[in-house]
Amino acid sequence: MDVKRVAVIVLDGVGIGALPDAEEYGDQGSNSIANTAKNLGGMHLPNMGEIGLGNITEIEGVIPRKSTKGAYGKCRELSKGKDSVTGHWELMGLEVKEPFPTYPNGFPKEVLEKFTRLTGYGFLGNKPASGTEIIRELGEAHIQTGKPIVYTSADSVFQIAAHEKVISIEDLYRICELSRKMLKGKHAVGRVIARPFIGTSPENFKRTKRRHDYPLLPPSDTVMDRLIQAGHKVYASGKIDDLFGNQGISKTHHSVFNIESIQAMVNFMAEDFTGLLFANLVEFDMTFGHRNDVEGYAEKLEEFDAYVPTIRQSMTETDIAMIVADHGVDPTTKSTDHSREYIPLLVFGKKVKDNVNLGTRETFADVGATISEIFHVEKPDIGKSFLNEIIP
Repeated sequence: MDVKRVAVIVLDGVGIGALPDAEEYGDQGSNSIANTAKNLGGMHLPNMGEIGLGNITEIEGVIPRKSTKGAYGKCRELSKGKDSVTGHWELMGLEVKEPFPTYPNGFPKEVLEKFTRLTGYGFLGNKPASGTEIIRELGEAHIQTGKPIVYTSADSVFQIAAHEKVISIEDLYRICELSRKMLKGKHAVGRVIARPFIGTSPENFKRTKRRHDYPLLPPSDTVMDRLIQAGHKVYASGKIDDLFGNQGISKTHHSVFNIESIQAMVNFMAEDFTGLLFANLVEFDMTFGHRNDVEGYAEKLEEFDAYVPTIRQSMTETDIAMIVADHGVDPTTKSTDHSREYIPLLVFGKKVKDNVNLGTRETFADVGATISEIFHVEKPDIGKSFLNEIIP
């Protein structure tokens, strides 16, 4: 019986150990999941443990198993960088050979002069900052002057924050679209992000759910594009649409909440189609990792783990699922940035062999290569399929 659907679930920011070149990124010693467990005296992750999570690396509270219900391993990142766009693109078969530009000292004068000229607005800020802190610092000045707040982070992002009653959502999106077209060549950041907020004072300023990302479009076809070209479907949830610029997607459910994104994927499973279900669970990264909230990060991992049986029950005989990540964001380190790490690879489903150690894969793109082989579409330029290792 052939595989009809593959579900890829990305635990955004859940790395599983520093890559050999992590020191070049300042990330030596990072291990998002293991360090979190050690910091808290253990975590309760029985369902991912059953698939083999504790066999990949030593995780306090997650014992290695002699018998696993599925396949397990880890993947090395071939691309340069450690951001979400790079990680997701590589999962779908694209190598990013040059890291996207970052701006630890803010954006250069010529970029912001052009921004002012194109948008008709001035700006406040222009520095790396936490999104919540920058609106506390500059939100009142923004309300008084009407100037949007421009800021970045350790990631390759050009972020624009504006109060919804000062700059309308429509105008904020227009500004971001102009900025996306402007930022090319040496300033081609991975993402431009609209960051709307509400509130009346620094004490109650709050970002809203109307955030919108404007990524660079993939430079060539991804596995997602090739699936659609071959007549299959690609259903996405979470922020997959933002990371791929809505390219290579048949239907999407956008959400910044983990359980909502997983529930959308489960709902998609009720439909009869062949192809890919692609879910991104961003709360590990966005809400907890970047804020070094170790307890919150662990709670979200345990929450997801408790949902794994629901995913299993929703799968048909011809479905397989892969739990992966896109980078690390170790909440136990001094840094609040992403961390350059291996990602976990857990594969399960009724057709998947038990007790399979997939070892260390040379690239995230082994995921995309495996999907390509399942659906008989052109394989990506990078990546090696592990299909023959998991299907009898």
